Amino acid sequence: MAGGLHSYTPQTLAGATVVDAGEVAKLIEEHKPVLLDVSEIDRKPAGLPPGGLWFPIHRNIAGSTWLPGSGEGDLDAAAQDALKARVADLTGGDLERPIVTYCHPDCWGSWNLGKRLVALGYRKVHWFPWGIEGWQDGHDTAVSRPDARWAARPKSTVGQ
Repeated sequence: MAGGLHSYTPQTLAGATVVDAGEVAKLIEEHKPVLLDVSEIDRKPAGLPPGGLWFPIHRNIAGSTWLPGSGEGDLDAAAQDALKARVADLTGGDLERPIVTYCHPDCWGSWNLGKRLVALGYRKVHWFPWGIEGWQDGHDTAVSRPDARWAARPKSTVGQ
């Protein structure tokens, strides 16, 4: 998927299971999945006066690893390699380890990452298309920072 990340997304993802908040909660309780938040980093609002205070707080499902940018439509080879290595580390190299990808409703990022994980051979990929908004309707969230190892990767040159 190339282009904007926020638009209508499909209802299915080949090779993955689409889950709702209740199913995510059950997965967390019973299987301790790797939770991957691919939400973008908030950008400082245009027109904020110089010296104006701006304190973005990113919330996600507790225990998630936040990999901003990993759901972009196009990743260069270095970013793809970094993503493959990071997910292998998070899963202990276990292709059977359940993984849940999410961001926000109508966000291609979590769909794209789910598709990448299926292509890498992960067999228990779960896509949560309702994202953090769908989760926080009935569950607590946690404050998060971008994953340090992912943030330290060489930056992509795709689209520049």
